[in-house]
Amino acid sequence: MGLRVRKKKNASGSVSIHIIDRSNRGYKVVESVGSSKDEKKIEELYSKALQRIDELENNLLHTAKIDEEERKLEELFSQITTQDITSQGDELIFGRLFDAIGCNKIFENNNSKEFRNKEEKSKLFRALVLSRIIYPGSKLELLHYLEYFKQEEINKDKVYRFLDTLYSGTIKCKIEECVFAHTKKIMNNTITVTFYDVTTLHFESESEDDLRRIGFSKEGKLNRPQIQLGLFTTLQGYPLAFEVYEGNKFEGHTLVDVLQKFQTRFKLSDKPIVVADKGMLNNANIAYLEENDYKYILAYKIKNIDRELKEKIANLTFLDDGVIHTIDINKEIIYKDDNGKNQKMTIKQKLILTYSSKRAKKDKRTREKALEKIEVALDKKNITKSDLKLSYYAKYLDIDDKCTIKYKLNPKKVELDSRLDGIKGFATNDFTLKPEDIIAHYQNQYAVERAFRISKTDLRIRPIYHRLQNRIKAHILVSFVAYAIFIEFERRLKLKGIKFKFSQKLLRKIIEYFLVIKIGNKIIPIKPSKVQRQILKIFE
Repeated sequence: MGLRVRKKKNASGSVSIHIIDRSNRGYKVVESVGSSKDEKKIEELYSKALQRIDELENNLLHTAKIDEEERKLEELFSQITTQDITSQGDELIFGRLFDAIGCNKIFENNNSKEFRNKEEKSKLFRALVLSRIIYPGSKLELLHYLEYFKQEEINKDKVYRFLDTLYSGTIKCKIEECVFAHTKKIMNNTITVTFYDVTTLHFESESEDDLRRIGFSKEGKLNRPQIQLGLFTTLQGYPLAFEVYEGNKFEGHTLVDVLQKFQTRFKLSDKPIVVADKGMLNNANIAYLEENDYKYILAYKIKNIDRELKEKIANLTFLDDGVIHTIDINKEIIYKDDNGKNQKMTIKQKLILTYSSKRAKKDKRTREKALEKIEVALDKKNITKSDLKLSYYAKYLDIDDKCTIKYKLNPKKVELDSRLDGIKGFATNDFTLKPEDIIAHYQNQYAVERAFRISKTDLRIRPIYHRLQNRIKAHILVSFVAYAIFIEFERRLKLKGIKFKFSQKLLRKIIEYFLVIKIGNKIIPIKPSKVQRQILKIFE
């Protein structure tokens, strides 16, 4: 563009000062600066027009520069595909937590056969754990994700061979030691209370083997092979240890095994208080805990204890929610030792009893439904004892062992049961604990239940599609580490006082959308959102 200043004499005798463009044939008035009849004023307008030309030319150059930059950007973005825009949230958030816990060092400083190709195995382990958190699914789905978004091609057989070795030898021990060391560190090196519970994990396949067995399913998956997962956590839900058991094993028989392995592996100088569900309250377990100097808190089955103690509890007064009564118990228990021989032991326990009106209403409804079923059952002909032995309502009946007379409802049993409505009990051998602390410790068992819920829903630990035992156990091990990282993420959010109104599922999706653009060898991060910037504060 060629800009010039033109003086134009008007019919009135005045002179106009114009800035014109003579780039093409002819001319175009770009701007009219002014007009005057006074010679001095005309020269001032002329000088002003020359200055204005400099301004206009600079602006035009700047605009041309912007236009050129926009043209280049348009050209650049026209070449970018959706595959070039990928997530870095897995590494940016959970990868950093993976490193903070120490999982990135598991394959270091070891020259044994199973630790060959350290870098490759470390990379595989990292990918398996992070994928379980950010985009849980099958191993095949993980490989497709890595290939498409990360441009990393990993052979499927290589992943399965890695899983075959992950649970064997010293690798599993190093992984568990890493998670335990981190939990102990954030607990100020003191593990005071441990929670233990068992859940079941089902398989889609219908075939059984030594590990995958049909048993009582807590998920309601009847006639499906399953395994059992026993999990130890702290009071706050931080992971400590786990074991995998056959699907048909009685859950009460797992507690001692886990405790023995836990104590042997980590050699705790001060044994923690063991808190467990009522399913663990069998004489063999209690005898082991007593003999090995463990303090324990176990839920007590109030409505399934001997009649004398029932009567004693029923005569207590519970007027309001939160009322607590304490009963000292001295009793002899009979259990089988490791050789299967019956043994006797005298134990002392403190039974803590608490009342809830909400629980009382629930107990009443349960009993009323049971009594309705009794009416139907007693109307049947040729009813046998086996028809009733597993029924909730059998305890209300007088049952003749020979089955020669008709079963009769015992009103006294029903009346005694009603007097126990809403009462919950906790048995402990720790007489130094206050009743309120015992109840609080047990009520915090929701932490281990929440751990199972997170593992099953958020981390999609089940259903399990693997068939080989080592791969099944490796899958659980990967999920165990993923849970440790996930719970560390929650802990750091809490420490920073960061709260979100949406679900953890959506929060993980927001983390997944920490996006970057890959252009050749360059990675250009996209500016994070307000919520994403809040998440990043956990590392400050």
